[in-house]
Amino acid sequence: MNPVLRKRSSLWQQLLARPPGVLALGLLGFLYLCALFAPFLAPYGPGDQDLQRTYHPPTGLTWTQEGLAVRLYENADPTQALYRPIPGKTAAIQWFPGGHSYRLFGLLPCRRHLFGVEPPHKVYLLGSDSTGRDVFSRLLYGAQVSLSIGLIGISISLGVGLIAGGLAGYFGGWFDSLVMRTTELLMAIPGLYLLLALRGAFASQFGSGEVYLLIVVILSFLGWSGAARVIRGLALSLRAQTFVEAAIVTGLSPWRILWRHLLPNLASYLLVAAALSIPGYILGEAALSFLGIGIQEPSASWGLMLAQAQEMKVFMCNFWWLLTPGAAVFVTVAAFNLLGDTLRDVIDPHFRTGSR
Repeated sequence: MNPVLRKRSSLWQQLLARPPGVLALGLLGFLYLCALFAPFLAPYGPGDQDLQRTYHPPTGLTWTQEGLAVRLYENADPTQALYRPIPGKTAAIQWFPGGHSYRLFGLLPCRRHLFGVEPPHKVYLLGSDSTGRDVFSRLLYGAQVSLSIGLIGISISLGVGLIAGGLAGYFGGWFDSLVMRTTELLMAIPGLYLLLALRGAFASQFGSGEVYLLIVVILSFLGWSGAARVIRGLALSLRAQTFVEAAIVTGLSPWRILWRHLLPNLASYLLVAAALSIPGYILGEAALSFLGIGIQEPSASWGLMLAQAQEMKVFMCNFWWLLTPGAAVFVTVAAFNLLGDTLRDVIDPHFRTGSR
């Protein structure tokens, strides 16, 4: 078996042998599957409003002769959004009903959803917001934005850091000096202020798709410098190894040495760095959207949903379901950190958590 494939197989087996790693992989797999199938799982669109059901609490589930059903509610006090269940009134849950049209995976036109109820009734698994939009549906659609930004952003920043740091460490000279001075300049600027300045320098009339790409570019621009410095140090260390010097003596081209010798030895670091860095991108998007300069309506992201939940009425009337995006961010960040710590323990036992 190829040594690289054998190493990857061993790494996967060791990761699955550790309960924290299995737990982290299970949580992240579940979250990303929910994001991938969000239009199918969500009973409503992210912008579907119902002003007659603002701040509706999560609907209770019950079992009837017709099967699983949801309780129906009446608004006893519209000033406080005080909903009370109507005794004996339920609406049966329908499986795979037709609904608003969407494109599954962005390609396949569909109208079927996992569940729903007969209109004009509504099912709110996690309640509704100030305009009667389903929080559960918006949470799923928001996962598409918040989770994908981490993967795309870390791919760009680690890619740029790998190219810049790897070439600087291997070739040295003026290119090394240029890369290091650039990274020092970027790291000397406070990240939050640079983030706000770059976002504020662009037009506020951008659409949601343009804002999404802009946030990815900004976060990647801020994140590649730290990765480049670490990779440069690793490349310098590998450059002095005997197997690299032997490859140089045998006449291999620098690019072949970089591809066949340096990149496989940097793969372990890149894997751990990606797992530990993705939470930063998720939190960065959430912070921008929370401050009102990130994802804009009618799109949804976890940060934007948290920004809309900061009204005093939410806390005074205990509309706790509007804070569920914060719980989603917490679970995602904790899972990525747990996965990164487990990968670090597997790859380098000298840095095991709690080791002495």
